[in-house]
Amino acid sequence: MNYKIYDGAKIINKDNLTIGFNSQIDDFVFFNCGEESILGSFVHIAAFCSIIGGGKLYMGDFSGLSAGCRIITGSDDFLGGGLTNPTVPKKYTNVKTSTVRIGKHVILGTNVTVLPGVTIGEGAAVGAGALVRKDLEPWTVYVGIDCKPIKARPSTKILALEKRLLKDLGLDLESAQK
Repeated sequence: MNYKIYDGAKIINKDNLTIGFNSQIDDFVFFNCGEESILGSFVHIAAFCSIIGGGKLYMGDFSGLSAGCRIITGSDDFLGGGLTNPTVPKKYTNVKTSTVRIGKHVILGTNVTVLPGVTIGEGAAVGAGALVRKDLEPWTVYVGIDCKPIKARPSTKILALEKRLLKDLGLDLESAQK
């Protein structure tokens, strides 16, 4: 095993979870792996994050969730299409599951919430407390409740550091993930 899941993390549907090299899930994380969850290499999920909803989550290499992030891969129908909450038998509900995709080198600040169906492009950075309800462009810094872009992020430098680290460690992540 070349990853770390701390004892205080709660993982549901663990058979649906794939984790890459040197990734880490901290204590006090609640993770419902849903239909499928794939974490790349060098992924970090900090304490007090929750991944819920029962859908799919894909996190690229070198991505991270800061403390308290909420990744929601599915939700009840709030418009009256069914009864709501997990105590109600499934045949009476209208839960919609989806996929959240978090690209390589993405960092989500403390208490960011990502809604179902969102794709966050490679290298995007999202400031603390943001609500992400639509796709985000690669290599852009976003802030605010409705996640507004404020500037570009230095992809060349970050990608060069990635190559140097992998070379220093003698790793070929693309081959390892096949």
